[in-house]
Amino acid sequence: MKKLFIDTNIVIDLLSRREPYFAASAMLFSLADKKQIELTISSLSIANTSYVLLRQMDANKAKSILRKLRLIVTILPLDDKIVGLALNDENFSDFEDALQYFSALENGQDLIITRNLKDFKHSKLPVMTAQQFIETIE
Repeated sequence: MKKLFIDTNIVIDLLSRREPYFAASAMLFSLADKKQIELTISSLSIANTSYVLLRQMDANKAKSILRKLRLIVTILPLDDKIVGLALNDENFSDFEDALQYFSALENGQDLIITRNLKDFKHSKLPVMTAQQFIETIE
């Protein structure tokens, strides 16, 4: 089963129903719910997603949404090694993107799904948008 690391923007596209990205994100999560793919996110994505949701709704509703999200994704740890790799990699100008990348790399993911392909131009893993991935399996 393919292990897809999902960048925070894909999670937020789904949970905030952001158009025009919602449909492809929803399809990814539907495939994961059917156990056709495995979705992973970093623990950083939970914190970032919570921050965004709290700007849109009350804390109880945001936590309820995050609890449901946990049923579909595997949350990868953010540890000292990943932080060190991210801090020392000159290819990433955005520290958060480096943390995401090394979370995926160190945890043996098959590819990264993001809306911002340019942020991962030096990735050793394949990088696709949600729509591009969906097109590869249709």
